[in-house]
Amino acid sequence: MRPQGSPEELERRRRRGIELLKAGASVTEVARRLGCSHSSVILWREAVRRRGLTALTAKPASGRPPKLPAAQQRQLPRLLLRGATAWGFDTNLWTTGRIATVIHRTFGVRLHRAHVGRLLTTLGWSCQKPERRAVERDDAAIARWKRYRWVAVKKTRSA
Repeated sequence: MRPQGSPEELERRRRRGIELLKAGASVTEVARRLGCSHSSVILWREAVRRRGLTALTAKPASGRPPKLPAAQQRQLPRLLLRGATAWGFDTNLWTTGRIATVIHRTFGVRLHRAHVGRLLTTLGWSCQKPERRAVERDDAAIARWKRYRWVAVKKTRSA
């Protein structure tokens, strides 16, 4: 199992371990001080003996490459700013499912709705929910009611 910390932090830890070994500390003492296993310290020591200090260099964490490359991710906001109706949807409301459809149409990449949400977050977009308002809503009538009727109906604190 990979230890906690960024690759740079882990490299600093390995280099500190080698420094302690060169200063005369035992393998067990180095492992105790750094909070790692005895075998890790031995592996570091052997790697440095064979390949030098470059053996301790941080390596980026491997993983699956993204389905949508960085250049295409940068294009996505521009595509979405056209609006959902420009892409043939009935309303101008974006959903992660609709965005996944646009990504598939444009780039030929299929993404799950949940991943589209994470992708939008990394692009600096946030979830927005439209306010539900009745079509028949009369803002002037509401303001009048609040000003005159609500004042008369509202309970007041008792003395």
